[in-house]
Amino acid sequence: QTPWLWNTRQCWNGYPYQPLMPDLHYYYIVELSFYWSLMFSQFIDVKRKDFGIMFTHHIVAVTLITFSYVTNLTRVGTLILCLHDAADIVLEAAKMANYCKCQKLSDLLFLTFAIVFIVSRLGIYPLWILNTTLFELYEALGNFPALWVFNVLLMVLQILHCLWSYLIIKAAYKAISKGKVAKDSRSDVESSSDEEETVPRSKAPHSTIASNGTSGANGTNGYLTGGTCSEEH
Repeated sequence: QTPWLWNTRQCWNGYPYQPLMPDLHYYYIVELSFYWSLMFSQFIDVKRKDFGIMFTHHIVAVTLITFSYVTNLTRVGTLILCLHDAADIVLEAAKMANYCKCQKLSDLLFLTFAIVFIVSRLGIYPLWILNTTLFELYEALGNFPALWVFNVLLMVLQILHCLWSYLIIKAAYKAISKGKVAKDSRSDVESSSDEEETVPRSKAPHSTIASNGTSGANGTNGYLTGGTCSEEH
Protein backbone atom coordinates (compact mmCIF):
# COMPACT_ATOMS: atom_id res chain seq x y z
CA GLN A 1 0.00 0.00 0.00
CA THR A 2 3.02 2.30 0.03
CA PRO A 3 4.17 4.13 -3.11
CA TRP A 4 7.88 3.50 -2.42
CA LEU A 5 7.37 -0.25 -2.75
CA TRP A 6 6.82 0.25 -6.48
CA ASN A 7 8.89 3.38 -7.01
CA THR A 8 11.98 3.55 -4.80
CA ARG A 9 12.47 7.26 -5.57
CA GLN A 10 9.47 7.85 -3.32
CA CYS A 11 11.71 6.86 -0.39
CA TRP A 12 13.43 10.25 -0.65
CA ASN A 13 10.54 12.60 -1.42
CA GLY A 14 10.28 15.13 1.40
CA TYR A 15 13.17 13.58 3.35
CA PRO A 16 13.92 14.10 6.23
CA TYR A 17 10.46 15.50 6.99
CA GLN A 18 8.59 12.25 6.47
CA PRO A 19 5.98 11.26 9.06
CA LEU A 20 6.48 7.86 10.67
CA MET A 21 3.25 5.91 10.29
CA PRO A 22 2.17 3.64 13.16
CA ASP A 23 2.33 0.44 11.09
CA LEU A 24 5.93 1.16 10.07
CA HIS A 25 6.80 2.00 13.66
CA TYR A 26 5.49 -1.33 14.96
CA TYR A 27 7.12 -3.21 12.08
CA TYR A 28 10.44 -1.72 13.14
CA ILE A 29 9.88 -2.56 16.81
CA VAL A 30 9.05 -6.21 16.04
CA GLU A 31 12.05 -6.65 13.73
CA LEU A 32 14.46 -4.97 16.13
CA SER A 33 13.20 -7.16 18.99
CA PHE A 34 13.66 -10.26 16.85
CA TYR A 35 17.27 -9.45 15.92
CA TRP A 36 18.15 -8.48 19.49
CA SER A 37 16.82 -11.87 20.65
CA LEU A 38 19.06 -13.59 18.08
CA MET A 39 21.99 -11.51 19.29
CA PHE A 40 21.72 -13.05 22.76
CA SER A 41 20.48 -16.54 21.90
CA GLN A 42 23.46 -17.30 19.64
CA PHE A 43 25.72 -17.43 22.72
CA ILE A 44 23.62 -20.09 24.47
CA ASP A 45 22.83 -22.06 21.31
CA VAL A 46 25.00 -24.75 19.74
CA LYS A 47 28.03 -23.22 18.08
CA ARG A 48 27.73 -23.59 14.31
CA LYS A 49 30.13 -23.37 11.43
CA ASP A 50 28.92 -19.93 10.36
CA PHE A 51 28.90 -18.46 13.87
CA GLY A 52 31.22 -15.62 12.82
CA ILE A 53 29.11 -14.74 9.79
CA MET A 54 25.90 -14.92 11.82
CA PHE A 55 27.36 -12.82 14.63
CA THR A 56 28.45 -10.16 12.13
CA HIS A 57 25.04 -10.24 10.48
CA HIS A 58 23.21 -9.68 13.78
CA ILE A 59 25.42 -6.72 14.66
CA VAL A 60 24.94 -5.19 11.20
CA ALA A 61 21.19 -5.84 11.29
CA VAL A 62 20.68 -4.24 14.71
CA THR A 63 22.88 -1.29 13.74
CA LEU A 64 21.07 -0.79 10.43
CA ILE A 65 17.61 -0.95 12.00
CA THR A 66 18.56 1.47 14.77
CA PHE A 67 20.48 3.83 12.50
CA SER A 68 17.75 3.98 9.85
CA TYR A 69 15.13 4.62 12.54
CA VAL A 70 17.12 7.44 14.15
CA THR A 71 17.89 9.10 10.80
CA ASN A 72 14.30 8.56 9.55
CA LEU A 73 15.39 6.31 6.69
CA THR A 74 12.47 4.06 7.55
CA ARG A 75 10.94 3.88 4.09
CA VAL A 76 13.88 2.13 2.49
CA GLY A 77 14.42 0.31 5.79
CA THR A 78 11.03 -1.39 5.51
CA LEU A 79 11.90 -2.52 1.98
CA ILE A 80 15.11 -4.12 3.27
CA LEU A 81 13.31 -5.87 6.13
CA CYS A 82 10.56 -7.17 3.88
CA LEU A 83 13.05 -8.48 1.34
CA HIS A 84 15.00 -10.37 4.00
CA ASP A 85 11.90 -11.85 5.62
CA ALA A 86 10.74 -13.45 2.36
CA ALA A 87 13.49 -16.09 2.25
CA ASP A 88 13.52 -16.75 6.00
CA ILE A 89 9.85 -17.83 5.97
CA VAL A 90 10.61 -20.63 3.51
CA LEU A 91 13.72 -21.70 5.47
CA GLU A 92 11.77 -22.05 8.73
CA ALA A 93 9.06 -24.03 6.90
CA ALA A 94 11.77 -26.40 5.60
CA LYS A 95 13.08 -26.91 9.13
CA MET A 96 9.58 -27.62 10.46
CA ALA A 97 9.03 -30.22 7.72
CA ASN A 98 12.35 -31.84 8.65
CA TYR A 99 11.41 -32.01 12.34
CA CYS A 100 8.15 -33.71 11.29
CA LYS A 101 10.26 -36.25 9.32
CA CYS A 102 8.70 -35.19 6.01
CA GLN A 103 11.98 -35.49 4.14
CA LYS A 104 10.68 -34.96 0.61
CA LEU A 105 8.73 -31.86 1.64
CA SER A 106 11.76 -30.58 3.54
CA ASP A 107 13.99 -31.06 0.49
CA LEU A 108 11.49 -29.29 -1.77
CA LEU A 109 11.14 -26.37 0.63
CA PHE A 110 14.90 -26.09 1.03
CA LEU A 111 15.43 -25.94 -2.73
CA THR A 112 12.66 -23.33 -2.90
CA PHE A 113 14.42 -21.39 -0.16
CA ALA A 114 17.71 -21.56 -2.07
CA ILE A 115 16.06 -20.07 -5.16
CA VAL A 116 14.25 -17.35 -3.20
CA PHE A 117 17.38 -16.49 -1.23
CA ILE A 118 19.67 -16.19 -4.26
CA VAL A 119 17.12 -14.24 -6.34
CA SER A 120 16.27 -11.85 -3.50
CA ARG A 121 19.72 -11.36 -1.95
CA LEU A 122 21.92 -11.47 -5.07
CA GLY A 123 19.42 -10.08 -7.57
CA ILE A 124 16.71 -7.87 -6.13
CA TYR A 125 18.78 -6.52 -3.21
CA PRO A 126 21.62 -4.98 -5.28
CA LEU A 127 19.44 -3.96 -8.22
CA TRP A 128 16.63 -2.55 -6.12
CA ILE A 129 17.94 -1.56 -2.68
CA LEU A 130 21.59 -0.69 -3.35
CA ASN A 131 20.62 1.12 -6.53
CA THR A 132 18.34 3.51 -4.66
CA THR A 133 20.65 4.04 -1.66
CA LEU A 134 23.80 4.53 -3.74
CA PHE A 135 22.46 6.49 -6.69
CA GLU A 136 18.86 7.71 -6.27
CA LEU A 137 19.48 8.94 -2.74
CA TYR A 138 22.57 10.86 -3.85
CA GLU A 139 20.71 12.39 -6.81
CA ALA A 140 17.80 13.47 -4.62
CA LEU A 141 19.61 14.82 -1.56
CA GLY A 142 23.29 15.12 -2.41
CA ASN A 143 26.11 14.16 -0.09
CA PHE A 144 25.71 13.91 3.70
CA PRO A 145 27.46 11.77 6.37
CA ALA A 146 24.56 9.42 7.09
CA LEU A 147 24.51 8.39 3.43
CA TRP A 148 27.98 6.86 3.61
CA VAL A 149 27.45 5.14 6.96
CA PHE A 150 24.20 3.63 5.71
CA ASN A 151 25.68 2.40 2.44
CA VAL A 152 28.79 0.89 4.06
CA LEU A 153 26.56 -1.20 6.33
CA LEU A 154 24.42 -2.26 3.36
CA MET A 155 27.52 -3.32 1.43
CA VAL A 156 28.71 -5.42 4.38
CA LEU A 157 25.30 -7.08 4.32
CA GLN A 158 25.74 -7.86 0.63
CA ILE A 159 29.10 -9.52 1.30
CA LEU A 160 27.41 -11.75 3.87
CA HIS A 161 24.74 -12.58 1.30
CA CYS A 162 27.44 -13.80 -1.08
CA LEU A 163 29.04 -15.99 1.59
CA TRP A 164 25.71 -17.55 2.55
CA SER A 165 24.76 -18.10 -1.08
CA TYR A 166 27.94 -20.17 -1.51
CA LEU A 167 26.99 -22.36 1.46
CA ILE A 168 23.40 -22.70 0.25
CA ILE A 169 24.45 -23.69 -3.27
CA LYS A 170 26.69 -26.41 -1.78
CA ALA A 171 23.79 -27.76 0.26
CA ALA A 172 21.42 -27.59 -2.72
CA TYR A 173 23.94 -29.46 -4.86
CA LYS A 174 24.13 -32.23 -2.27
CA ALA A 175 20.33 -32.35 -2.14
CA ILE A 176 20.11 -32.83 -5.90
CA SER A 177 22.99 -35.31 -6.18
CA LYS A 178 22.12 -37.43 -3.13
CA GLY A 179 18.36 -36.95 -3.14
CA LYS A 180 18.16 -35.36 0.29
CA VAL A 181 19.34 -32.41 2.33
CA ALA A 182 21.58 -33.98 4.96
CA LYS A 183 22.55 -30.71 6.60
CA ASP A 184 21.78 -27.01 6.32
CA SER A 185 25.18 -25.55 5.50
CA ARG A 186 23.91 -22.03 6.03
CA SER A 187 23.42 -21.99 9.78
CA ASP A 188 22.30 -25.30 11.20
CA VAL A 189 25.44 -27.41 11.28
CA GLU A 190 27.55 -27.87 14.34
CA SER A 191 31.12 -26.68 14.05
CA SER A 192 32.38 -30.17 14.89
CA SER A 193 29.85 -32.14 12.85
CA ASP A 194 32.34 -33.17 10.18
CA GLU A 195 34.64 -34.69 12.75
CA GLU A 196 31.81 -36.37 14.64
CA GLU A 197 30.52 -38.11 11.54
CA THR A 198 33.81 -40.01 11.27
CA VAL A 199 33.51 -41.45 14.78
CA PRO A 200 32.00 -44.97 14.89
CA ARG A 201 28.52 -44.91 16.40
CA SER A 202 29.32 -47.71 18.82
CA LYS A 203 32.07 -45.63 20.38
CA ALA A 204 30.15 -42.37 20.40
CA PRO A 205 26.54 -43.16 21.34
CA HIS A 206 25.69 -39.51 22.01
CA SER A 207 27.06 -38.00 18.80
CA THR A 208 23.86 -38.24 16.76
CA ILE A 209 23.70 -35.18 14.49
CA ALA A 210 20.38 -33.41 14.33
CA SER A 211 19.56 -31.19 11.41
CA ASN A 212 18.90 -28.14 13.56
CA GLY A 213 22.35 -28.16 15.13
CA THR A 214 21.54 -30.08 18.32
CA SER A 215 22.71 -33.50 19.32
CA GLY A 216 22.18 -36.15 21.95
CA ALA A 217 19.07 -37.65 23.52
CA ASN A 218 17.33 -34.35 24.18
CA GLY A 219 16.17 -34.12 20.57
CA THR A 220 15.53 -31.05 18.47
CA ASN A 221 14.11 -27.84 19.88
CA GLY A 222 12.59 -29.52 22.90
CA TYR A 223 11.25 -32.63 21.16
CA LEU A 224 12.45 -35.95 22.53
CA THR A 225 13.89 -38.40 20.05
CA GLY A 226 14.36 -42.12 20.26
CA GLY A 227 17.67 -43.87 20.42
CA THR A 228 17.32 -45.15 16.85
CA CYS A 229 17.14 -41.71 15.24
CA SER A 230 19.11 -41.73 11.99
CA GLU A 231 21.57 -39.04 10.91
CA GLU A 232 19.30 -37.73 8.18
CA HIS A 233 16.92 -36.51 10.86
